[in-house]
Amino acid sequence: MISTSNHESEFGSNVPSVTLSVALIGPEQMRRSAVAMALAGTQAGSTREFPDYPSLDDLPQLLQQEFDVLIVDLDSNPEYALDLVEGLCASSTSTVMVYSAHSNSDLLVRCMRAGAREYLTLPIAPSTMAEALVRTSVRRPASRSAKKAGGKLMVFLGAKGGSGVTTLACNFAVSLAQESGLSTLLIDLDLPLGDAALNLGIASEYSTFNALQNFSRLDSNFLSKLLVKHNSGLSVLGAPGKFSQIPTTSEAIDKLLAIARQDFDYIVVDAGTRLDLTDTALFERASTIYLIAQVSIPELRNSNRLITECFKLEGPKLEIVLNRYMPRSLGVDEEHITKALTRPATWRIPNDYATARRTQNTATPLSLEDSPISRVIRQMARSVCGLPENPEKKKRFSFFASK
Repeated sequence: MISTSNHESEFGSNVPSVTLSVALIGPEQMRRSAVAMALAGTQAGSTREFPDYPSLDDLPQLLQQEFDVLIVDLDSNPEYALDLVEGLCASSTSTVMVYSAHSNSDLLVRCMRAGAREYLTLPIAPSTMAEALVRTSVRRPASRSAKKAGGKLMVFLGAKGGSGVTTLACNFAVSLAQESGLSTLLIDLDLPLGDAALNLGIASEYSTFNALQNFSRLDSNFLSKLLVKHNSGLSVLGAPGKFSQIPTTSEAIDKLLAIARQDFDYIVVDAGTRLDLTDTALFERASTIYLIAQVSIPELRNSNRLITECFKLEGPKLEIVLNRYMPRSLGVDEEHITKALTRPATWRIPNDYATARRTQNTATPLSLEDSPISRVIRQMARSVCGLPENPEKKKRFSFFASK
């Protein structure tokens, strides 16, 4: 039976916590933002906003992302919204909710017949939303309640300080979130001076410090409270904004990674030049380790030592990225580069210092612009998703662009 409510929860503040992935679909920004605010006050997990209704032909693409909850705006186009709700309910086991600024009994009945389980009337109190999510959690199928066994983990490591690890990790993570359309998390482990969040122009009250210092009570709900969402759809767990020496343990880092892999499809880690992380499960669990180096004698030497001493058993998991690459830089040709690295470089990021500096100063990801650098980073992300190297240019449906 469909539920309706716009009042405070009858359970008060003792609403059980749930962790659900949510798709919020609504062309009208003010109404959509009001629902997002109500969700933010709950124990919901990742929430992704879609600023357009998808076409009915695009439903399979949306449903591939396996959201637990789909929340649809009724008011922008009630007739189409009802068709959309019916299509969503017929094609998935996700719980479908609708929201409206009006309490309309006729529309409510039609929503119920279409398959919607909740009719939310604006304004929506966080407790009301939490109550709806609890009902969803209770009735969702067991096959959907199980956590993912493990999201794909990718680690960015520098051969030397200043090689551009953070810039590449941030832009790769943004591209991965957009190209895949799946839940993606960036974790800054370049402690204590990591600046991934700064590169992306975002700030958060919480950081990696909070996760590692409280790892004994770290779970999906706790982690979700520490994250901040970039407008690309990427979730970020940044380093602390203030300098502090943070004692961390392998146990704490391993637990953080385990929880993150349960909740996200892709996890990107900015490891800076922290070789001490080899004592954790970070590199062992990684599906890909990106070793970032520039074509200079010191960095090629460092790369050689890292590959032969630390990653000699990693095989295809190790991909070498030559950053700020210029052919025949310093007179070092491809043969000598390959010999120093013991294998060919997988990726070459062209040198465009002016563009990189400008985007850093404006906190605008390179990957959101079209440039020689962004094209290579985008291809790196697409290779992880199993997408073709040179996609045909075609119209991209805007409802897959998060805001």
